[in-house]
Amino acid sequence: MAELSLTLKLPFYRLNKVKALEFERLTAVNTQVANNLLLVDKKERKKLTSSAFHHVEIGSAWINQTIRNTNARTGVRYFKRMWLETNNQNFEISKQGNFYTVAFNLLRGRKGRIPLDVHASSHTEILEKIIDGSAKLGSLKLCKSKKGIWYALISVSMEVPGAGEVKGWIGVDRGQNNIAVAALPKGFGKFWKGGLLKQLRRQFQRTRRTLQKAKQLKEVKRLEQRERRIMTHINQVISKELVQFAKDFGMGLRFEDLSGCRQTMKQTKKTKSDAANNRDSWAFYQLELFSRYKAIKAGVPVESVPAPYTSKSDHRNGVLGVRNGDWFKGFDGYRCNADWNASQNIGQWIGFSCSLDLQKAVSAMDAVDAEGGVNDSPLTSEASKQVDLSPA
Repeated sequence: MAELSLTLKLPFYRLNKVKALEFERLTAVNTQVANNLLLVDKKERKKLTSSAFHHVEIGSAWINQTIRNTNARTGVRYFKRMWLETNNQNFEISKQGNFYTVAFNLLRGRKGRIPLDVHASSHTEILEKIIDGSAKLGSLKLCKSKKGIWYALISVSMEVPGAGEVKGWIGVDRGQNNIAVAALPKGFGKFWKGGLLKQLRRQFQRTRRTLQKAKQLKEVKRLEQRERRIMTHINQVISKELVQFAKDFGMGLRFEDLSGCRQTMKQTKKTKSDAANNRDSWAFYQLELFSRYKAIKAGVPVESVPAPYTSKSDHRNGVLGVRNGDWFKGFDGYRCNADWNASQNIGQWIGFSCSLDLQKAVSAMDAVDAEGGVNDSPLTSEASKQVDLSPA
């Protein structure tokens, strides 16, 4: 069994204005409590409990959580907003008729029950598990979106069946021309194109430059947040399709380990100045993160393999070839899509990046591709025998 942790973002169903204004007012009170705590010495602050704020009308469980949250934010000098939050002992989820509801005592001595607007296809199953006790509640946070909609953020942890036996592994190559390419072992690949997203990033970049010249900094920040939300949505959609693709064929997912790639991948100033090509602005890790938690829920195993030497290696034999744009060319003239070739290497990874005789590996790489292979695959022991390593 594997443990899955999720946070459900559930809007309140037809929340009336009186309650909305009450949430707004108590959030302001809670924020003031947090800012007052910042004025207290850190050592003394850790000793405080809700008894020190008995004059505040907010329930003690909420105040205690505010104290914990304030102590955790060590580098903050002032809070613009501290959302109301409580642990699982102070609220409960139930079903009343056709509606799921959350009950909590926000004010001292007063408990209320508010219906939630639940999307049947996404959260009903989890809420049912909460009610029957097979899922464990975490915390409840009340927050408001910029559109004025109040949400209940409910964290949940539950056990899901572990990943079973798989027929093989689907390699997932991430990039910019293609956001993701997933290829079946020695089979076809599924492509998620990045052209429209590149165009969108350049459009946002041009708009931000115009606004920065006009010193409209608030609008610049708003556009940055909007661009981030769009990228998050795209990654959510792609990760869902990736997991379903693996589930349909009874296979696992393999990603290349891109940790530290921003330090190892060199970029020119011209590349960095273009939002569409700057690798620092692409959410590669987020796509993997979304895919992982969805895969755990679906019982699909996920692995990471070393990233070096996967892009220019020939998936047939591991010999270095030449990558030219979207195409890969093997030493024998074989041609195929470069991203598909990389995903094949990731999926059937059998140790291309294991330690080899470095002198022979360097000689072999020079023999095949004189420009080097910074991000690509060295020869396997079998493939190296096919290349003449004798000095010229």
